[in-house]
Amino acid sequence: MNPSIKLLLLLVIALEISFTMIISLNVALVILAIIYLGLHGTKLKTLAWLLVVPLLPAIGLWSTQYINGSGDKTLMAWVLFTRIYAFVFTGATFTLTTNILQLADALEQNWHLPSKFAYGVLAAYNLVPKIQHEVKVIRAAGLMRGQQLSFWSPQLYFKAILVSINWSQNLAQAMASHGFVEDAPRTHYRHSALHARDWIILGLGIIGMQIGVFVIPWH
Repeated sequence: MNPSIKLLLLLVIALEISFTMIISLNVALVILAIIYLGLHGTKLKTLAWLLVVPLLPAIGLWSTQYINGSGDKTLMAWVLFTRIYAFVFTGATFTLTTNILQLADALEQNWHLPSKFAYGVLAAYNLVPKIQHEVKVIRAAGLMRGQQLSFWSPQLYFKAILVSINWSQNLAQAMASHGFVEDAPRTHYRHSALHARDWIILGLGIIGMQIGVFVIPWH
């Protein structure tokens, strides 16, 4: 499935469940997302983390609504609880099964996202591992001078920002040396195409969501 179409479908789903109060629909989306992730080979450990990590904010929303809410407190508390998991798992169907390079290609070629923005996002994404490594180097260098740079230390982030700025300048020069010119027509080594099945899946997904919201009497 084209990554841009998948993103569009998930945005529609997220928008709809933000304004609905159907607990069963949220649960159904979670179950469908788990099945989808399982079919794509997602590890059980990852699925377990997806269940555990949102538990604290979900409980916080549930208790806040149940204690301080108005109207049907129990209904709204469980709606918010299940909505958190619906957001997490539907989002995971995108983040865990989508290649960032393919997404950038699709947004640029199919939806005419500016090339400088698409390549800038890709550059920032690919620099993340280097930044993590550089943070470790900065902390190690600090320890050699007897200086403990903790997670909350402003010096750690200030030095990391300086390194990132230097990398960004080098990256800009490298892109220019390879012929990248802003707003100039470009050819593509990798082609991202929109097929009929992509639009069919999008249409079926949106129709299925409307059936779940307006037709099925499960709320």
